[in-house]
Amino acid sequence: MKKFMDKDFMLTNDTAVKLYHGWAEDMPIFDYHCHLSPRQMYEDKPFENVTQIFLGGDHYKWRYMRSNGIDEEYITGGKSDYEKFKAFCSCLRYAIGNPLYHWTHLELRRYFGVDEIVTEKTCDIIWEKCNTFIEKTKMSPSVLINSSNVAAICTTDDPADDLEYHKKIAEKGHIKARIYPAFRPDFVLNIEKDTFKPYIEKLSGVCGKEITSYNELIDAVYVRIEYFHSLGCRISDHALDGVPYNIAYDARTVFTKALSGGEISREEAAAYKCETLLRLAKKYKELDWAMQLHIGALRNNNSKMLEKLGADTGFDSIADYPIAADLSALMDAMEKNGNLPKTILYTLNPKDNYVLATMLGNFQSSETAGKIQFGSGWWFNDQRDGMTEQMKALANLGALNKFVGMLTDSRSFLSYTRHEYFRRILCNLIGTWVENGEFPADYDTLGKIVKDICFDNAKKYFSMDI
Repeated sequence: MKKFMDKDFMLTNDTAVKLYHGWAEDMPIFDYHCHLSPRQMYEDKPFENVTQIFLGGDHYKWRYMRSNGIDEEYITGGKSDYEKFKAFCSCLRYAIGNPLYHWTHLELRRYFGVDEIVTEKTCDIIWEKCNTFIEKTKMSPSVLINSSNVAAICTTDDPADDLEYHKKIAEKGHIKARIYPAFRPDFVLNIEKDTFKPYIEKLSGVCGKEITSYNELIDAVYVRIEYFHSLGCRISDHALDGVPYNIAYDARTVFTKALSGGEISREEAAAYKCETLLRLAKKYKELDWAMQLHIGALRNNNSKMLEKLGADTGFDSIADYPIAADLSALMDAMEKNGNLPKTILYTLNPKDNYVLATMLGNFQSSETAGKIQFGSGWWFNDQRDGMTEQMKALANLGALNKFVGMLTDSRSFLSYTRHEYFRRILCNLIGTWVENGEFPADYDTLGKIVKDICFDNAKKYFSMDI
């Protein structure tokens, strides 16, 4: 029996051990998609206690606590930080098979030097050790980032954002990693929602010109893209429920209808989003940006809790939309006019792994190796089976060696241990193929593949200064 989480944790064969410790372990991290707060990074306030770091905004942990019957007062409610931590420890003890069990113990070991197994009995010891360490090191966002071998971080930012904190972070110089914005125009696309008209008014104010037509909207968004570009942004990101492809309606007419307060049908919204994505892709291609498409979330399912806590609090799940035909048509429309940018496709529903993995090959180009990427196991697939199946699908149907690798997609400053988790899984998968005689034990080749996936491919793909 192997010891729990020893140095060869998740590495089940000699080749995996050699690859991880020899090539993967010490590679820098390029976190090209996350939800960390630039303001929090700039202000860099030391955390008061371990609960603020462990449970603040981490809806993975909140969902698990709810599943164990923990009252909301101990999760997002008014109980003390100690009481919340104790409640988390009391149920994590039983989290067998859940990646949270591994993530939490990795976080405790890597950032606090705490080896205790989390239970309600060890809660007080862990609480005391972690809080003593936090006070001693004045643990803050910069301390956690600087100790994690992070080369670059791309946050997620609205087009109307002034990016003030990105500028201030660069001026302050307290974070070793380069902190870049990433362009996330969800409010621009979501024309069917109540937030659309107020958002257009907000964007008008930022641009200093009233937006009254669709063409004026696109002009304004292009201005914001150029502004983001001037601050080092080279990545956009889009959260798509399904894939919006519809050419039966005119986006200009739909936009005018929305501004006048008209109700927008599903088909009209799809046509508007389709045309807008095509316009955005053209600009991304012009500036050599990468476009990320996150497909397949079913958001805000619990309306009662949405009203109480707001969005992104742990009440989303996997959607079940058919995406193949519309995704093909959308990408083909971009490609026909020479406007298909570098693109990363993510699916939240693993049923579409082979849809995305085969879609890549339809639109690859010699202009960029691995131009169209199959994104890492995302959100609910951010665990051993999900990541393994994503990489196996990519290897079976494309070029795993050109994969741009892992991202945190997290609001937690502790989440860089998930890169370690990913790298162990990657090395074990490759090591298993070698041990089974399915690939030669050529460590020059194997080592390069591992290093490329861990960091080098992303550095080259995103064309950013890091």
